[in-house]
Amino acid sequence: MGTEISLNVGGIAVDWAKNAIGIHHGPLFQEQDRQRLHCDQVNYDYLTEHGEDASEPEMSFSRLVKGVVARLEMLGVGLQNVRSAYDAAAKEWVELHEMLAESSTSGEAEPEVAQPMSFDEFVAFVRAHPLNELHGQADWSAERRGRLGRFNDCADVDRIPFDSGLESMAYSERSYFLTVIGFLGPYATIRLLAESPANLDLPVVWQYGPLVWNGWATAEQFPAGPSRRQTTLVATEGSSDVHILRHALKLLRPDVADFVRFIDVSDRHPFSGTGSLANFAEGLAKIDVHNQVVFVFDNDAEGIDAAARVSRLKLPPNMGVLVLPDLEDFKRFPASGPNGLADSDINGRAAAIECYLDLRLAGRPPAEVQWTSFKRDPDVYQGVLKHKGSYMDDFLKQTEQSLTDGGYDTSKIERVLDALIAECCRLAQAVGDGRPMAAHD
Repeated sequence: MGTEISLNVGGIAVDWAKNAIGIHHGPLFQEQDRQRLHCDQVNYDYLTEHGEDASEPEMSFSRLVKGVVARLEMLGVGLQNVRSAYDAAAKEWVELHEMLAESSTSGEAEPEVAQPMSFDEFVAFVRAHPLNELHGQADWSAERRGRLGRFNDCADVDRIPFDSGLESMAYSERSYFLTVIGFLGPYATIRLLAESPANLDLPVVWQYGPLVWNGWATAEQFPAGPSRRQTTLVATEGSSDVHILRHALKLLRPDVADFVRFIDVSDRHPFSGTGSLANFAEGLAKIDVHNQVVFVFDNDAEGIDAAARVSRLKLPPNMGVLVLPDLEDFKRFPASGPNGLADSDINGRAAAIECYLDLRLAGRPPAEVQWTSFKRDPDVYQGVLKHKGSYMDDFLKQTEQSLTDGGYDTSKIERVLDALIAECCRLAQAVGDGRPMAAHD
């Protein structure tokens, strides 16, 4: 009969293979998701009788739907990509039925081709049927009506562009529902299921143990996390940006931190400075690098100017430019210059990454920017945060526990992370093929 490996949601397979790995779903999971789970392919009575251990066949990855969504987005399977894939499938479905109707030789008038659901209607259909409300127990002895339950003679199903020939494989209400909505592939299916709050706490399980146990694969073939091609390289102006962003991702966005890589600055920054980063971006664009790359510039006069220069290069779809976001807090920020100390708008003028940290430092006076030079183009002053190294050192000492205790204000650096992750997701979707069967690699 062979050995099956499947990716399950709520106990029902959305992808499977036999005697082979099939699609590698490791990117959906992290190492802490690796665990032992009960395996239906194991004869536990036999193992007990012979004193054998079930640890190998039970090896699995398991993560809740709500913990998989952000990783799907980083893999390029966002709702907008799913929408595009659905619209393409619906168009093909209509064209196929119109072609069949035109080629009919029966002599009878063919019934009007049903118009498929819009994508919004399709999402509403998914939301209306949480998996836990559907019967999932297999019953192959039951007639079709008994297996399909509420979906018998369902007019909504007739407007979904799936392959109706697959319905014979359904053995329960739940499995039929996943067959109906699963025509875009396993990752799109999970992303759609996540639109229903009732599905967010369902486990997504990839049980690979049986395949290893029966010799079809080795345990080493099941690493957790994304491949190198599925990550995004973040290039920054200086070493401090790398240290701060890496630490912030580790503490505040651990679910997707492994999707982001940084330039190695363990020795020194290989292209430190705004101008050097812009030159580096130009070089990568010209040599047609295929990795996803985001160039991050400070929200100051030099950064804005360099980011505009890089954007004019017509970067390929796998490369993007990010300027640290404007914040309301920066519109009235203490800044000193020739005319003394005054509140100024430092957005686009002096907001380096250290400004996005908690600037309440014990034993230090209030944070202050020093105007350093005047930029004739674009006619603004460039400034720098005084004692910025102290704010970075303080942040790098923070732990998950200290942030949980609420003593450190992460609101500004989280805005930076949100912008960075959004850009990474945008690039991942841009380089995908529009068919979210699984992540591109």
